[in-house]
Amino acid sequence: LFLFSPQTIHHLIVLLLKIPFISKVLKLIYNYQNPVLERKVCGLTFRNPVGLAAGFDKNAEMIPQLADLGFGFIEIGTTTPLGQPGNPKPRIFRLKSDEALINRMGFNNEGVDATIQKLKKRPADVMVAGNIGKNKLTPNEEALKDYEICFEKLYDLVDFFVVNVSSPNTPNLRDLQESEPLMELLNHLKKRSRQHVPEKPIFLKIAPDLNDQQLQEIAEIVQSVGVDGVVATNTTIARENLTAPPEQISQIGEGGLSGKPLRHRSTGIINLLRRQLGRDLPIIGVGGIHSAEDALEKLEAGATMLEIYTGFIYEGPALIK
Repeated sequence: LFLFSPQTIHHLIVLLLKIPFISKVLKLIYNYQNPVLERKVCGLTFRNPVGLAAGFDKNAEMIPQLADLGFGFIEIGTTTPLGQPGNPKPRIFRLKSDEALINRMGFNNEGVDATIQKLKKRPADVMVAGNIGKNKLTPNEEALKDYEICFEKLYDLVDFFVVNVSSPNTPNLRDLQESEPLMELLNHLKKRSRQHVPEKPIFLKIAPDLNDQQLQEIAEIVQSVGVDGVVATNTTIARENLTAPPEQISQIGEGGLSGKPLRHRSTGIINLLRRQLGRDLPIIGVGGIHSAEDALEKLEAGATMLEIYTGFIYEGPALIK
C-alpha cells in the first residue's frame, strides 16, 4: 500500500471498506468483543476503550465499516460550519523509518450540513464523537460562532463532542488554547449543552507542544468550567528524535507530526494531567500507540480510553484487535 501516495491509499481503503463482502470478512477476522472490555464513561457505555481518532473519517462516511473492524468508538471530523478544501496537496507525508506521519490537511471536510446527512444513517449501536472546529477564514474573534454552529447542528446525531483548538494546520487556531478565549469558548458550549436533554459530554483536545504551566492552566480551566474530559494529544510541530534525514524533513515543511515519535510526550502529558485533574475526570490518550504495550503505557499513565490513527495506518486493523 505504501507504494502509493497516502491520500490515494486513503480513498482506496474507503472504497474497499464500503464493499459489504470485504467489510464482513474483515469483521470476522479482526473484530474482537469481550464484556470485560466494556467501559462506562460520562454516562455512556463503550463496548471497548479503543477508538479511532479524528481525521480518518472526516465526513462520517464509514462509521459502520470502521465499527466492524472493532473500534469501540469513532471520532468524526474535524467538522466546520462550511465545507472547505483544506491546504494544497501534497499535504500528508510518511516518515517510514520513524513510523510517523506529517500532515497539514487543514480541516478539509464537506461541512456540517453534509455530515449531518450521513450521520442520520449511522447505526445506533456505534458510539460516535463529533470533533468540531472553525473555518480557516473565520477570525479567532468570531470562532465561538463556528463552534456553536457545529455543536448545535450535530447535537442530536453524536454521543459526545471533542472541541479542537489544537490543530497546527489552521492559522492561529492554537491561540484559542490561551486562558481567556478557551474559558469563553468552553463556558459557552457547556451552557448550550445544559439547555439540551440529555446533556452531552464535551471533551477538549489539546496540543502536545504546551509547557507544564500552560497544561496546569488548562487543567484548571477544565475543572472550573466543568468540561467532561480531555483528549491528549493532537499532533506536534516539534521535529525531535527523528531518524529521517534532515533534508527530507526540511523538504516536507510545516505540518503536525504523529506516530511513534509522539509517544513519550503524549504519555507524559497524560501523566501530568492525571495528577492535576484527579482520578475521575476521563482522559482519552492518543499519540504513538503502535502496539498493545504502547496502549497499556497510556492506561498506566492515567488514560481512561485510547484513540489510534497513525498506528492504524502502519499496523493495520490487527492493532485494534
